[in-house]
Amino acid sequence: VQFFGEAGWLTDPARYFSPPPALEPRAIEDASSFGRTYRHLTFASEYEPHPGEPGGERWHARTANRTAHAWMLQHPGPPRPWLVCLHGYRTGSPLTGFFQFSPRWLHETLGVNLVLPVLPLHGPRASGWRSGDGMFSGEILDLVHLQAQAIWDLRRLIAWLRAHDGMPVGLYGLSLGGGIAALTAGLDPDLACVIAGMPMVDMMGLVERHVPPFVRTIAERVGISFDDIGSLLRMVSPLSIAPRVDPDRLFIFGGVADRLVPSGQVRALWKHWGEPRIEWHGGSHTSFGIESKVAVLVGEALQRTRLAAA
Repeated sequence: VQFFGEAGWLTDPARYFSPPPALEPRAIEDASSFGRTYRHLTFASEYEPHPGEPGGERWHARTANRTAHAWMLQHPGPPRPWLVCLHGYRTGSPLTGFFQFSPRWLHETLGVNLVLPVLPLHGPRASGWRSGDGMFSGEILDLVHLQAQAIWDLRRLIAWLRAHDGMPVGLYGLSLGGGIAALTAGLDPDLACVIAGMPMVDMMGLVERHVPPFVRTIAERVGISFDDIGSLLRMVSPLSIAPRVDPDRLFIFGGVADRLVPSGQVRALWKHWGEPRIEWHGGSHTSFGIESKVAVLVGEALQRTRLAAA
């Protein structure tokens, strides 16, 4: 296994993401959450780290994480386009997913079918007391595997949706999900649109921003190099892979008062993507749901790319 060097994955990060096989649903069951009915899709993830990849056995030992889950809202009648909605860190339940992605507007008013997949280590895939436990535990390769498995599961789900009814599929991600949506834009040129909201695109940058300086000092005294970690994490950064989706199908938004994902990360993706449509709202990381500028951007993205009726 080779990360660094001329033949390493870091020289061409897209090679790290192996094409996954077709998805076979394990079950699709009716369910409800606070009065909203939906369908619960489960399937075997089948993700495996590369043979000999460090940390692979530890990652695979998380039993609950091997089953992928998604919450589906599909209109009856003729087929309609799909919008795959990728949640943020610490969420992943039907309740938080429907709160973040407003089915009353996206599904009922704009008329798109929604799929809300659960990211690795979150919701029913969690291996700790809280959704997302283990993501920032200090095991850096777990963070690499989380994003690699998220991409693996997502690409299988998108292919299954396309084969299901032949309708176009778009991506809408928030925070952690925004970064994963942006990364997928570098691997799948056929996405109808990609909306990256407050995207986490530089994990090491977030660590350096939020971890107290003395932690880095202690880590480097015991031989842990933040520079080497940053190099490794660039392999799963959307800033390391050129987008394969046309710029007029790419959309970004961020908050000027966001103290979790700083504006510099949002601007970095905007520059990397060739400066597509971007919107800035005046709120924080968690206020996007009540920001009118976000609604305008999302509505414009779905209508311009014909996922929603004009």
